[in-house]
Amino acid sequence: MADREITTIPNGPLGIIALPGCEEMAEKIDRYLVKWRSQQESEHKTTIAFSGYERDTYILNTSFPRFGTGEGKCSLHESVRGFDIYILIDPFNHGVTYKMYGNTVPMSPDDHYANLKRAISAIGGKAKRITVIMPMLYEGRQHKRSSRESLDCAVALQELCLSMGVDNIITFDAHDARVQNAIPLHGFENVSPAYQMIKALVNHFDDLKLDKEHTMIISPDEGGMSRCMYYSNVLSLDLGMFYKRRDYSRIVDGRNPILEHSFLGSNVEGKDVMIIDDMISSGESMLEVASKLKSLGANRVFIFSAFGLFCNGLDSFDKAFKDGLFDRVFTTNLVYRTPELKKREWFCEVDLSKYLSYIIDTLNHDKSVSKLLNPADKIDAILRKKGYK
Repeated sequence: MADREITTIPNGPLGIIALPGCEEMAEKIDRYLVKWRSQQESEHKTTIAFSGYERDTYILNTSFPRFGTGEGKCSLHESVRGFDIYILIDPFNHGVTYKMYGNTVPMSPDDHYANLKRAISAIGGKAKRITVIMPMLYEGRQHKRSSRESLDCAVALQELCLSMGVDNIITFDAHDARVQNAIPLHGFENVSPAYQMIKALVNHFDDLKLDKEHTMIISPDEGGMSRCMYYSNVLSLDLGMFYKRRDYSRIVDGRNPILEHSFLGSNVEGKDVMIIDDMISSGESMLEVASKLKSLGANRVFIFSAFGLFCNGLDSFDKAFKDGLFDRVFTTNLVYRTPELKKREWFCEVDLSKYLSYIIDTLNHDKSVSKLLNPADKIDAILRKKGYK
């Protein structure tokens, strides 16, 4: 990266706004960008087109104070006129709190989304371009309408892009990427962390045998098949799927309860299996799938999920790990991880900060990110390096 030739002029001076709860990720990204740009050699860096290109930090001085009622605002403490702005937001970071009428209140996704709109409002149309990096899409699970209900994700995307001037949305492993149809004339990049996940797996387990006789990809439901098909293709492994049989006569916690997981696929007996999904919410469904696989004779069970939310706590995973239902959970650092989760023996964190730095740096130069978004060649390279091919 350091010796990469500069062939295009930056869209504008680079600026990163880290919303509350994203400071750690922003600092990691900032360190990469500062290092890369200080090491890049180019006669163009001294020209006016590259004004502000090399700086000590690209994180903009921003604050989000709260009033006693819980109301808030965003204050920008430096000019952003003509900047190429990247706003980092984690709508699911419940570790951020604020005071409301003397009570300590954890921030909800709606609170984080309101802060995003405050930041855009504070920019006041002065930036040259605004890109929102929202790894887990706000209201992403409410992406389609069935009966009389709200269509929250599409409405939010339209509000950001059509009303507030956001140019691009970057998200990871969207629950259903077709929601981008709500903003067909604006940028929407749905990024897969497949390369980083596979790299973490092969680096943690040296005794893997990544062939059809010893390893298999499993989708926990029909909705995740396209995601699992990618893993299956790049790893040349067989694919199986669980079908969720639901009780459509009643609704519990906003959804039809699952009665049973039925397996569709070839024999898993004696094989290591990789269960791949976009998120772990309560984790009940994932653990039931792991239990079913063990009952079918599966060897080791590895769980991959871009977003480990663990909404109901960690006790059920602790018990399942102790009972031998799974061997490791791989999730990214794209969303908030509690200190308790980081201490778990079964937890493996996959760092995406360098990947995001590449994306930001490439977009700031108005260059194509196609190669970054399709890591098939990098996956093939690491498999060859580890001797799997």
